Amino acid sequence: MKEKLDALQEKLGYRFKNEDLLITALTHSSYANEKGTVCNERLEFLGDAVLGFVSANYLYNNYDFPEGELTKHRAARVCEKALCVFATELDIGSCMLLGKGEERMGGRSKPSMLADAFEAVLAAVFLDGGLEEASKIALRYVARHDFLDDSKDYKTILQEIVQRNKEESVEYVLIDESGPAHDKSFTVEVHLNSNVLGMGVGKSKKNAEQRAAKEALSLMGIN
Repeated sequence: MKEKLDALQEKLGYRFKNEDLLITALTHSSYANEKGTVCNERLEFLGDAVLGFVSANYLYNNYDFPEGELTKHRAARVCEKALCVFATELDIGSCMLLGKGEERMGGRSKPSMLADAFEAVLAAVFLDGGLEEASKIALRYVARHDFLDDSKDYKTILQEIVQRNKEESVEYVLIDESGPAHDKSFTVEVHLNSNVLGMGVGKSKKNAEQRAAKEALSLMGIN
């Protein structure tokens, strides 16, 4: 367990003064009930508030969106799907303390449990090191530009246009992958019959593909 905790702290970029806080953040109620210890639910509650504040503050200060757009983009950053991705990138699942039943049922890969654990870990950082340290970690995720393209499916739009001619086909080609494991960057080209239509860079292959499709549509005069 010590090695896993050390690895997680390295990925977080934060070393706990009180490591017990981190252990609590990783303790699921199923384990706590079996061992008679404290689970991460209270930390999850606090982490949700910290993440919401950091997301709202970031969006308010960086984008001139109206209230409705701010709310939508904040929701995209704090939803279970996004938090599960964040937790997976940090490999939080391998560190969680689970009861025997949850272990057998694959709890380490359950999106809801991973999302909760991410929030709990963020709260643990907040309590151990303050808002500045917690914000540094949260901003690594909420400030990613992946989210800004989520409202529009550019790949589908491009595919629908291309399919008007049955002889043409679109292919997405990964041409570069760089960066450390916790902060990778992917570069993708979108090809039409082997001709490059556009290129995109993102923190996931999916996002890079969306950006490549968006560039292709832009070059075609379609917004």
